[in-house]
Amino acid sequence: MEANNNPTVRRRLLGAELRRLRLASGLKSTEVAERLMVSQPKISHMENGRRTISPRDVRDLCALYEVTDQQAIDTLMQMARESGQPGWWHAYGDIPQSVYIALETDAVSLHSYAPSVIPALLQTPAYAHAVIEETIPQLTVEEAGTRLKVRLRRQHRIYNPARPLRLWVVLDESALRRVVGSPDIMREQLEHLNALGAEPHITVQVLPYTAGAHPGLSGQFSILHFADDSANPVVHLERYTSDLYLDKPSDVQHYRALHEHLQSQALSPDTSRDFITDAIKSYIAAASGLRAVIGSAP
Repeated sequence: MEANNNPTVRRRLLGAELRRLRLASGLKSTEVAERLMVSQPKISHMENGRRTISPRDVRDLCALYEVTDQQAIDTLMQMARESGQPGWWHAYGDIPQSVYIALETDAVSLHSYAPSVIPALLQTPAYAHAVIEETIPQLTVEEAGTRLKVRLRRQHRIYNPARPLRLWVVLDESALRRVVGSPDIMREQLEHLNALGAEPHITVQVLPYTAGAHPGLSGQFSILHFADDSANPVVHLERYTSDLYLDKPSDVQHYRALHEHLQSQALSPDTSRDFITDAIKSYIAAASGLRAVIGSAP
């Protein structure tokens, strides 16, 4: 899907234009909210592209901002209608992280730190199935299957030759050592990880245990960047029951500096590939040993 056909992109572009018009009018978001009798977060979410903007919203905002160019108003209202169209993920029903998936679909690059598991975009089907099943045991078989389909569909972004997502992932060594599923699943996953790390748009670095304590111990995070210069980067902090999104420039800069610090402490991409290869060998040995034990059982 090309960027200009993505309803999420349309919503962010529309929000950025409405923010520009508000600033040109000299109004603060709190003043706009008060005059339209809505909440200030609604105005903020519309401008940041996190909320669907209706043609009526556009009409009311343009009137408040004293926009008189009817052609410009019509263009904005058409963008509002297009941005209200459902994204591909809506076909799977009410799924968690729909806000994040929309941002990920829109992003042109993603920098992340993964402390315990391989990131979703780099997971094999077997590894992804094991992660979903073992970390959310209350899911039904059908719900787990739906989440797996969505996760694998998200991976289309890194295989799209016209618009590949630029990834830079720093993995803690524990993500390689934690046995998810089985030794065979881990071997396959790490072989897949090394293959993806060889792609020009994907960088994988391993932060070994020998690096000691580091700022990443505070947990997983991702930084999403977008092609539209007026759309601020967004930091995503994943939590078990709810996620946190940060787009204040000071917050984004804090996490950018943190990711750069982790990059400097991690092994180089080439050395990381060798490190992962050694881990693969350990899983091959573990799987062979397990099969030998099963084969010798009475």
